[in-house]
Amino acid sequence: MAPDLDIEPELLDRALALSGARTREEAVTLALREFIGRRRRARIVESFGTLAWDDAYDHKADRRRDVLEPLE
Repeated sequence: MAPDLDIEPELLDRALALSGARTREEAVTLALREFIGRRRRARIVESFGTLAWDDAYDHKADRRRDVLEPLE
């Protein structure tokens, strides 16, 4: 069921032209996907600096292991 939305025609036309979408529905769908992705990325950026890192961890040594060792 398609919702009945009241979207400003000028705004929708600009989105259609900028997106390269063929239909208004396609332009709105693309805009919503981009909006959701941008908000998700913003949440990830907000988490920067909040994780506790082990400064002694040597990621290069982990890559040099020939055989995977069981995790403890």
